[in-house]
Amino acid sequence: MAERAASGAHIDERALEEVVAATADLIRMDTTNRGGGEGCERPAAEYVAERLADAGVEPRLLEKAPGRTNVVARIPGTDPTADAVLVHGHLDVVPADAAEWSVHPFSGELRDGCVWGRGAIDMKNMDAMALTVVRAWARAGVRPRRDVVLAFTADEEDTAEYGAGYLVEQHAELFEGCTEGLSESGAFTFHTDTGLRLYPVGAGERGTAWLRLTAHGRAGHGSKIHPDNAVTRLAAAVTRIGEHTWPVHLTPTVRAALRRLAELHGVDAGGLDGPDAGGAAEELLGALGSAADLIRPVLRNSGNPTMLDAGYKVNVIPGRAGAHVDGRMLPGAEEDFARTLDVLTGDGVDWEFQHREIPLEAPVDNATFATLCEALEHFDPGAHAVPWCLTGGTDAKQFSRLGIDGYGFSPLRLPPGFDYGALFHGVDERVPVDALHFGVRALDRALLSL
Repeated sequence: MAERAASGAHIDERALEEVVAATADLIRMDTTNRGGGEGCERPAAEYVAERLADAGVEPRLLEKAPGRTNVVARIPGTDPTADAVLVHGHLDVVPADAAEWSVHPFSGELRDGCVWGRGAIDMKNMDAMALTVVRAWARAGVRPRRDVVLAFTADEEDTAEYGAGYLVEQHAELFEGCTEGLSESGAFTFHTDTGLRLYPVGAGERGTAWLRLTAHGRAGHGSKIHPDNAVTRLAAAVTRIGEHTWPVHLTPTVRAALRRLAELHGVDAGGLDGPDAGGAAEELLGALGSAADLIRPVLRNSGNPTMLDAGYKVNVIPGRAGAHVDGRMLPGAEEDFARTLDVLTGDGVDWEFQHREIPLEAPVDNATFATLCEALEHFDPGAHAVPWCLTGGTDAKQFSRLGIDGYGFSPLRLPPGFDYGALFHGVDERVPVDALHFGVRALDRALLSL
């Protein structure tokens, strides 16, 4: 049985068919999360629970509010002294306007070698992979060495209040012993303009800083000369924030990624250890071709104005005006973010965190990271796995509060020209069938090797 597990023979034709079918089935369940508590993951959670139970795995369905359903299960490993590993995926999706799509976003249609629909990439594909691996283990009598805890969560696409946040706060005992977690946004094929095939494996995330700005002024008649104008004051602050160039801040993950990419491109990266490491990093990007796209967004903090709210009539100057900013903070650069916002907003404009989440770092010099890389390179010989820091965030932020290191490992082998990043929250979201087949094999190998 050990030889069969090591060979991966249990990921057979039935498993390959199941991962495609499960992805399509989950897409057909409209689990749209509109924010503010509006959503319902229950149908998908019940589907997941039924398939786990069918494989002899006991699921627990947990809700903070009706319909906002999470599923947690544990598969015992063969070594009771070993730490456990967490595999987690969210069941909710962002809204989709059917009028903009080539297919209905909740059709789960199979077309042109892809499964189409909202969640195909973000992240019902990974949910389906995890289910498929567990069911294949059950059929073949395969057991991992370590306990594997599965968590299928609600509300990742908003604040995680009804999902991972709730599980961590109220049901932490279900994750006892977990030291690493695998989830979305990593381990996909990135084709460079120099012919390299890279697999960025997530080992860091920028922190979330959703901000509310409020400008104050004196209300008055729109026909008057009025220097104390809240709208003008807000507009100036928003412009300063939107046009600000943040300084380079090299995190351990980004530094490791730059070194590995430099090595693969035959470029010297010695300057990354010098006094002007930030300048060296920017200069190095010019020598990395399209691979620099993996690094450029995570060299700095960022703040993008996204929403404005002011006034109620054209001839009335309002006494207040508001705006929202999507800010992101690198590990170790949170204090600089706050200090900079104080300067950029200026007098007469207050700012506060509407929603804040921590940045993350996970080790890239350990056996876990090496195992994840090996699983990818095993099934795509000639490719190279590299460390990666996510521009945004995942439920790994919540689980990190339990001491769990988070890795972005949702493996997909993608063809050249397939714009993976654009499909997150985008129109015509889809995932190639071949990518799902690769993913279920790589996930299986990684979990059995950890």
